[in-house]
Amino acid sequence: MERLESLGDLAALVRRREGLYVRWAPTPEHRPGTSRDELTGAELPGLSVNPLDPEPWWRDQPLELWLARRLYDYCHLSHERRRETKPWVLAGRIVGSGPDNEPLLTDPEPVARISTAVLGEARELLRDRAQHNADWGPLRRPPELGRT
Repeated sequence: MERLESLGDLAALVRRREGLYVRWAPTPEHRPGTSRDELTGAELPGLSVNPLDPEPWWRDQPLELWLARRLYDYCHLSHERRRETKPWVLAGRIVGSGPDNEPLLTDPEPVARISTAVLGEARELLRDRAQHNADWGPLRRPPELGRT
């Protein structure tokens, strides 16, 4: 399996192949076939993933910046879970959307592993580009319901 060492490597892969997704897990085979909604415990009909293909509205913006944002949003997962998680590039078939409107993937095909160096590069790129909010951080849920 290919190991991606830079945002440029990831961008080259996305340019070569459409329909790729990032999934955070200990291994690409972790919990094959399904994910579970952490809030309700509901089993989902596929793996929670995030698309790497840029949206049409992204237009002429750099692909590397799009990918940095896609990785940064969930980079907290690499150290907040019970087991170490890593970002994996997967291909597969979308069967629906999860509770956070994320695509749900079946028939996962591991394509590449994204190294921690890429996460650092993404963080730096976004830190340099942050325009209005220096405190912007990755997505995360509060530890308890009802706490603000």
